[in-house]
Amino acid sequence: MESKNSDIRETQDLFKWQYNCSHSKTYVGKCLIINNEEFNGQPEYRRKGTERDGERLLRTFKKLRFDVEVKKNLKKDEMIRVLQDVSKEKHKEMGCFVCVFLTHGAPGALYGSDLQTVPVRTLTSMLTADRCPTLQNKPKLFIFQACRGLQYDSGIETDSEAESSDFVGTSDVPEMDFLCCYSTAPGYYSWRNPGTGSVFINELCEMLEKYHDLEIIQILTRVSHQVATNFYSKTQNPNSDAKRQMPTILSTLTRELYLTAK
Repeated sequence: MESKNSDIRETQDLFKWQYNCSHSKTYVGKCLIINNEEFNGQPEYRRKGTERDGERLLRTFKKLRFDVEVKKNLKKDEMIRVLQDVSKEKHKEMGCFVCVFLTHGAPGALYGSDLQTVPVRTLTSMLTADRCPTLQNKPKLFIFQACRGLQYDSGIETDSEAESSDFVGTSDVPEMDFLCCYSTAPGYYSWRNPGTGSVFINELCEMLEKYHDLEIIQILTRVSHQVATNFYSKTQNPNSDAKRQMPTILSTLTRELYLTAK
């Protein structure tokens, strides 16, 4: 009897400290990838290499048993609408939700394919408990491959546009159980290679596949280590050559998160 009670207490402790991602035998969760490559048909804004990022993310999250949906070249209003649609879906059988944005960025904002900006907070707020009850108490992960400003961190492109933004100072995380993972620090460029994709997405997928049994913060810490210590830009411009990149995270998770069903 004591052994049985001990097992029950152990299970209760497990779910006290860990999110339950075992709701479904088929999927751990849902992953939405929004990949903006073309911007108003203007070649100077094309995000060369982002197709490789999208393909790598698709493979990685399918390996992790996620139901993956890909949207391409969404305008500002379309990005908002697709998350509104997600909020109306029934996520009862899903353990978590992941949304990845591959696009141009500015401080506190992302660009739609129409070159119109939307605050990150507007997008993340679509999945608060009052708007999406079936994701309440479940982890919501937002991953951003986009610039967050015009500063450099002392053949490669960046994901920034020339304009600045008025959205600085507003928290991107609206409430508990959110995790925002950014390819770069606030105010800085995010680097992308036209031939191989972005260093951040490559390292993220590598670490997710190699260390998928680790807790998510441990995985992201390894991503940060790899990007910060192994990468520096190579350009013909002395102002942007040999620059570093530092991924950052912003978390209100209340439990440990493992992207594998326990």
